Amino acid sequence: MKQYSEEELHLLTKVLPNVAMQLRGAMANVYASAQSLVPPQARDQDEKLDQTASVFSLSYYQMYRVIENLSDAGKLAEVGLFPRYDDDIVGLCREICEKTEGLFAMNGVTLAFSADRESCVIGMDAERIKRMLLNLLSNALKFTPRGGKVSVRVKTGGKFVLLSVADTGCGIAADRLDTIFDRFLETDRFDPVPHGLGLGLAICRRIAQGHGGRIVAESEEGKGATFTVSLPNEKSMEGRLHDVKMDYHGGFNPYLVQLSDGLHPEAFTQKYLD
Repeated sequence: MKQYSEEELHLLTKVLPNVAMQLRGAMANVYASAQSLVPPQARDQDEKLDQTASVFSLSYYQMYRVIENLSDAGKLAEVGLFPRYDDDIVGLCREICEKTEGLFAMNGVTLAFSADRESCVIGMDAERIKRMLLNLLSNALKFTPRGGKVSVRVKTGGKFVLLSVADTGCGIAADRLDTIFDRFLETDRFDPVPHGLGLGLAICRRIAQGHGGRIVAESEEGKGATFTVSLPNEKSMEGRLHDVKMDYHGGFNPYLVQLSDGLHPEAFTQKYLD
């Protein structure tokens, strides 16, 4: 587990969540006003208006993603395992890829999924695994040019299930690999768009560790990057009812939220928002 200094803990548990709370209230008012000025019905009836409004929607979703990560910053300081329930890791990853394949295609990027078996039930927090995979897919989409490919693979043999996301993008510099999961703490090295704050990968690491696993990155500049998550290949012996799913995105499309940094405005036209 990452050991944070007292100053870092204050940043994670007090400063960043408080900033998120202030932004969330302001953005809620902005969004409500925009919905009133340009309601969905008007967008459905006017293609040009819909295209113009999609730029606003894209920016709002990107801001919402930042706020969500800031809100979750405090969780990085937590230790211990999450409550886990028996669920199908292969089925979950396949479903996420199927629902985001079209969004990747808009960017001219191929998204491929493969697994060494049809299903594999392990103890996990499905919502957190979903958040982690979408975050990794978002990074891959941002840095993979048109004509490139992103591959999601699940290997279930052995004591650990291995979930990997590989891309054919620009890769990561060798001197960044050791600190990539703590980049948000490098106050003298904030990156410009599209790199963002760097909180997403730290959250991914916390999710992996909260399952008793880990995440590692491998890359060579100009030859893409691969992120591999290892999760204990064991059942929790506890099931969970699935008739009501928790929506932790406040009603927003979670796929658009997490992939917003790498998407074009077309993905935020009214037909996709519906």
